[in-house]
Amino acid sequence: MSSDLSQCSDKELAAQARAGRERAYRELLARYKAAVFGLIVRQVGDVDEAMDLTQEAFVAAFAAIDRYDGERSFRIWISRIAINKCRDWARRRKVRAFFARALPIEAAHAVVSDTPLPDREADDRSELARVQAAMARLPQKLREVLVLRGVEEVSQAEAAAMLNVSEKAVETRLYRARIRLKALLAEL
Repeated sequence: MSSDLSQCSDKELAAQARAGRERAYRELLARYKAAVFGLIVRQVGDVDEAMDLTQEAFVAAFAAIDRYDGERSFRIWISRIAINKCRDWARRRKVRAFFARALPIEAAHAVVSDTPLPDREADDRSELARVQAAMARLPQKLREVLVLRGVEEVSQAEAAAMLNVSEKAVETRLYRARIRLKALLAEL
């Protein structure tokens, strides 16, 4: 095996990682951290939370590297783990939101932020904030497919693999997400 790991396939890197080669882990991280971070930040809308969730996704993936079969894309495998981390985060957030309702209404303004993500340049920041607010109101299953297909621009087959659903389910959810988003934007 060459010392230049950038030439290795994901399957080869996973095998080396299983054998305890730290450089293989680093190479996998270098290849996919930006894509995973981008996916997560678009799901949760918070850069700091996305950094934590990205780290959690890679820790979980590396702990389960023995379960990576090498026949499918590592990107799809790690993206699926990342989506599950986002779902866990959303569940925890709902619990926190339940308890946050007990706070005085004045305290709630400090929690909410409608500032667009700093890594996105937009001519009209208010429109971006409006779209983000509308997307945040979509049900999670619809938001996930909209982010994957519309923002991340993954194929229908890749989105289906990442979400562990059929391609037809992705198509249906995307259709419903677009309809709901259009209605939400009209409300806002």
